[in-house]
Amino acid sequence: MSNSIGDVSNSPNPGIPSPTAVLLRKWMATLISPLFVLFLVPLVLYVAVLPVMPLMEPDEARYALIPQYMNQTGDYITPHLKGVAYLEKPPLAYWATALFFKAFGDNAFAARLFAGLCAWGCILLVYNMGFYFHDRKTGLYSAAVLSVSLLLFALGRINVLDMPLTLFLCLAIWCGFRFFQSHGTADKKWLYGFYGSSALAFLTKGVIGVVFPPAVIVLWLLWSRRWRDILRIFSPVGILLFALPVGAWLFMVQRANPDFFWFFFIHEHFLRYTTKIHERVEPFWYYLPVVLLGITPWWAYLTQALMGVRRAGWRLFGKEEIRLFAVWTGFIFLFFSLSSSKLASYIAPVILPLAVLVGRIFTSYEGQGGSGEGNKTTSWTLAPAVVQSLALGVLMLAPLFVREYREIGPPGGSWLWLGIPVIVAAAILFIPEILRKRAKTGWFASVYILFAIYLISLLFPLSHYLTPGKSALDVVRAIRAHVPADAVVYQYRSTMYGIDFYTGRNTPIVEDLGELKFGADRIDPQDRERRFPKEEEFVRAVKMVAGKAATVPAFAVTEGKGNVETLRRSFPAARIVWDNRKFYLLALPQFSE
Repeated sequence: MSNSIGDVSNSPNPGIPSPTAVLLRKWMATLISPLFVLFLVPLVLYVAVLPVMPLMEPDEARYALIPQYMNQTGDYITPHLKGVAYLEKPPLAYWATALFFKAFGDNAFAARLFAGLCAWGCILLVYNMGFYFHDRKTGLYSAAVLSVSLLLFALGRINVLDMPLTLFLCLAIWCGFRFFQSHGTADKKWLYGFYGSSALAFLTKGVIGVVFPPAVIVLWLLWSRRWRDILRIFSPVGILLFALPVGAWLFMVQRANPDFFWFFFIHEHFLRYTTKIHERVEPFWYYLPVVLLGITPWWAYLTQALMGVRRAGWRLFGKEEIRLFAVWTGFIFLFFSLSSSKLASYIAPVILPLAVLVGRIFTSYEGQGGSGEGNKTTSWTLAPAVVQSLALGVLMLAPLFVREYREIGPPGGSWLWLGIPVIVAAAILFIPEILRKRAKTGWFASVYILFAIYLISLLFPLSHYLTPGKSALDVVRAIRAHVPADAVVYQYRSTMYGIDFYTGRNTPIVEDLGELKFGADRIDPQDRERRFPKEEEFVRAVKMVAGKAATVPAFAVTEGKGNVETLRRSFPAARIVWDNRKFYLLALPQFSE
């Protein structure tokens, strides 16, 4: 006689689950309730843990420094980076972050809050999509799938533009689809939502916001043989809704920056897509592994679930759902695969429809008791889950084998911080399968909650090991400890925007213009020499300052021993006052010419 928690033989009434099984099923149902899936878990993952890590260089610090400058100067039209025009991206995300800075102060939490709230918005959108095509349970499973998918978690808690863009693009596509599926006066709200969301997407990252939504909707209409409906997408009110905010900003920023149109539309859109100007060249198939890893941990359970529901096949999905999601994912995937400039974050908009498809598969799989074939599984269907759990555990042991991380030591001085994610990774392998076999429920909920715990536990060791080399925080602490308030701090052949953000200093940059070149070339030559000096200008400036009667101390921050040696060719007596084996803070000698 079995003693499993799902066995009914120990129950006084045959066929009735044991009290333990009933209690367990209630708990599992609670974990996939609207309260948990749509509120509590997103609140923790995308709001509460935002401050755990400092701002990473260069992207997060850059996108924090720009809105900080907006608040300081009151110029909310032309984005500025280190005091010069930075016109690569529109200002919507900067405006939102500037608002959060006013509300919560200039810190990592406020800098990331807009991205976190947009990730939360994507979760709610996916719930709506799953509910619309199927039922509430599918909506909740789809939202749960998206909540802990690795790509959404990575982008939803860092201060970059891809998460807001993903929300607004996907919202525009969904509104366009709902417009053509609705009838009567209610359809106008979806049409206006289509135009309004497209405007927000444009103001987040540019032309892509006005290309993707109509392209996906038109292709879907053509596939659905509804080509006569295409003209319905044009709306004078909708066009006005798009043109007013977008046109107003374009007009004002062009008036303030006469060469804006060429730089923004040609250099940052056309040339970025068609050439290797930004040196982000990857193979055509680059996004295949990105998408696969992006839906971690769920890819590892798809084989098992598909085997369980294989008799249902494509009947799990409606025709319109398949057509929309095929065009949605296919167009965006192909567009970015053909691009000469590729980043993993670009593909994020395809994760939302995939979450709905995966959520539907898992809903059906659990609805059949965890398996469609008498609750049986084979070892090969479990192999991906075994590989994934081993990989998640090994990931945390990687610092033991990398010298620079081994020298840093465990976070908090305790190996427990590395052990917790390893333990949770092992639990992800065993607990869902135990629940699936014995309780015949709770498999999905356990994966969902355990992986959420894994992601949270991962942040603390990740912050410990990334902070010294990927953020400016260590350097900032050294500056506060070793550099007088009236000293000049140069960044020598390296750029860390976080230094300016955290310290409030305007640090001159020597021989490392990079993305600042466009703005630096358009300021007064004398101002440019002072703020972005070349090597000889930097040496001359330090010697002139040091030669004055009232000496102003000069310091330099640089990355790598090679730059230290190069710096010492001009200043042999330069003294290292602090280093963390990657970044160096040097006191420059005080002498006259």
